[in-house]
Order: sequence, then structure tokens, then C-alpha cells
Amino acid sequence: MPRVGRITLSGRHVRLAPLELAHAEPLLRAADVSRATYTLQPVPTSLDDMRAFIATALGAEERGESLPFAALEPESGLVVGTTRFMAIEWWARPGHPPEPSSTGPDVVEIGWTWYAERVQRTGVNTEAKLLLCTHAFETLHVRRISWKTDARNARSRAAILRLGARLDGVLRAHKLSPADGMVRDTAFYSMLASEWPTAKRTLEDRLVREPNLRADR
Repeated sequence: MPRVGRITLSGRHVRLAPLELAHAEPLLRAADVSRATYTLQPVPTSLDDMRAFIATALGAEERGESLPFAALEPESGLVVGTTRFMAIEWWARPGHPPEPSSTGPDVVEIGWTWYAERVQRTGVNTEAKLLLCTHAFETLHVRRISWKTDARNARSRAAILRLGARLDGVLRAHKLSPADGMVRDTAFYSMLASEWPTAKRTLEDRLVREPNLRADR
């Protein structure tokens, strides 16, 4: 399976660096300050679990299925969260196995995103998505970026819509929730390459106007 190359994506509010096992302790410290917003997110609660979380992500990367990042504050270098490209698709052309194109895969999903509470509702997530989408659409030249979330997670769903993604639909009784073990409905969203220029301008304008943008505004 082809693999997406590792890269560091840097902005004014956040730096996305390739995830490493060394990030386990700082990620746990960031999460442990407050877990009030992780109700529907399976954020590891012990060092062993955090190491296993990262090891699983790196295993998926090795198979070409994922490209995980640690989110860091640019000036201090403190780890404040994580996100990743996942469910990476390289489409097979008729009569041919999947092969890397001259640029990158056909589809990526952005997911497994969570941040320390103190940087939530700031420009960190907005800029992180701007960096990820810019790289996906303008460097890798993907056809589509996807997102999915527990249909009960109104906060996550609203944040995805603010990026400029569109709701594709809700798959009922999709799977067991990794957060609480309930059978969950999953809301699926996507953005096409043709929709990216408008979405990009919106995200850039938000960062210029409100560098400390809160997600509930």
C-alpha cells in the first residue's frame, strides 16, 4: 500500500508534527488537566493506554492507512492535542492495482482530533484544519476530505460545518461508540476539491478577524 510522506505543518497558532511515542507523556498531561469535554471522545486515561493509542496510530501509518500528528504550541513547543489523516484511499484504476499518483491519494479523512481544554475554542483548531486541508487539497491533490462523528456530538458536528464541509448523511446504528459503548449513529461529512477555495477563504478570514476565535461564536 502506498504511504503519504511525513511532514510538519506550521502556522501561527499551532504546529502539527509527526506523532511519536515520545509524545505519550505530554499528551496525557495535556488531557489530564480537564476531561470535561471528552464525554463522546475516547481519550486515553493512562500512560500505557496513551502509548497503545500512539502505537496503533503508527501501525496504521506503516500500513499506509493513516498519517498522525501531534499538535504543539509554536513558541513553547508544548503538546496540546492530536489529529490525523486517516482512512486514506488510493483508488484502483480499471485493470490496475492501487498505485501512488504523481501527487497523493484520492481521499483522506480527518479524525481522531482532540485538544487540551485550554486551547479549545481558540484559533488552534481552525488553523490546524486550514493546514491539513491546504496540504491535502493543494499538495496531495485529493479529490475529497471526509469527516465523521457521533451523531450525538452537537459540538463536533457544528465545528465540522463551520469548516465548510457538507453533511452527506447519518448512518444509523453504525457501530459501538468507543467512548461509552452505546450503539451510535454516525454523521458523515465531506468537502470536495472544488469546494475548497471558498472554504479556505472563510477559514483565513476567521483567523485574520478573530485570531482567538471561540467555537461557540
